[in-house]
Amino acid sequence: MENSVARPRKRTMAYKRLTAGYCRIFGEIAENNPGIGAYLYVFLPDGTSFDELQNSLASCQEDALEEYGTPLHCWQAAPSVFR
Repeated sequence: MENSVARPRKRTMAYKRLTAGYCRIFGEIAENNPGIGAYLYVFLPDGTSFDELQNSLASCQEDALEEYGTPLHCWQAAPSVFR
């Protein structure tokens, strides 16, 4: 009889991710680890990109509205790339 050791299962977390396209500007919001916040990534047509860390998905959406004019209704849920 073999000696088998029970190994703990790795917990996988589904991180929230949103994407939006508006007036040739593409944006992505990706949730980070709990307690850290969310990143707003913005890609402009000329190839310039920006990223910034905010406290939440909602604050990223508000910042995108204020800084880049991306309306709140443009944000759509996207599959998480982290599992």
